[in-house]
Amino acid sequence: MVAALIIPFAIATAQQRRVRTDVPLDSIRLSDPFILADKKSKTYYMTGTGGRMWKSKDLKLWEGPYDVTATDPNSWMGPRPEIWAAELHYYNKKYYYFATFTNHAIKIDTVANNVIERRACHVLVSDNPMGPYRPMEHRIYLPENKPTLDGTLWVDTNNKPYMVFCHEWLQNLNGTVEKIELASDLSGSVGESHILFRASDSPWSKRKNEKGEIVPNNVTDGPFLFKTGKGKLGMLWTSWIYDVYTQGVAYSESGTLDGPWVQEPEPITPPNFGHGMLFKDFKGRTLMAVHSHATVKDRTVRIPHLFLVDLKGEKLQIVEEVK
Repeated sequence: MVAALIIPFAIATAQQRRVRTDVPLDSIRLSDPFILADKKSKTYYMTGTGGRMWKSKDLKLWEGPYDVTATDPNSWMGPRPEIWAAELHYYNKKYYYFATFTNHAIKIDTVANNVIERRACHVLVSDNPMGPYRPMEHRIYLPENKPTLDGTLWVDTNNKPYMVFCHEWLQNLNGTVEKIELASDLSGSVGESHILFRASDSPWSKRKNEKGEIVPNNVTDGPFLFKTGKGKLGMLWTSWIYDVYTQGVAYSESGTLDGPWVQEPEPITPPNFGHGMLFKDFKGRTLMAVHSHATVKDRTVRIPHLFLVDLKGEKLQIVEEVK
């Protein structure tokens, strides 16, 4: 049973924001798109950074944005947390909202002259895909002194749910992807986290250090777990090749989260696409949602895209972009 807290919540209602209809996907400005294909309502729900929701019946025309989170203003998040990389998961007859929340008012560390703000993965819950999504029993899932981001859900072969997330490179200087066990109703975490791999394990990501030498990039971003048709456990994740946002994939040799994780030598998507996730549409196709970067009127924007994916074999293959 989900133990929701009985506390005052802060929520912005849909009426406070102009809701648009019949919006083409490439007209939406959204980072880190995540799409839930909800079988009960035969509706696609899309969220991402910013914490707002879009919905569609056909993946082409969308309605939104709606505000759907109801956070606790008295928690560590503060009254107006910044929301990154929100995800939607239907699990045990509830809808769960995994997201990264940042409270700019709280500083937790300073590393290499970078002041690090309170940022952490957290899970909210609702009976409805449109929310409101509210906190559960535990106020903290991950250590307070550790900046974490991009948490996602995976149920491993032991039938236990886990959050897979990134420990931000700004603090550890070599970003990691880690796992932590969750309670059966996802209302809190169990034990301590364990490192799955580090940014420097990637053969394809690159940057130049202070000496001008080419070294592995130190950013880990956007993990997402999947199984191939042959039962192989894979993970999408994103880093950079110099100044180009790029997505790669790793595969677990054991078939479990414990790995070891072997990085593919080349990126999985074309340059300038990243933070991907996979879902099945109502036609039975496997699609990947990602975002790209573009410059519009001298400012950088992020645009969601869909790619058709082939998962039938040992490894994921991208077929083509879906227009």
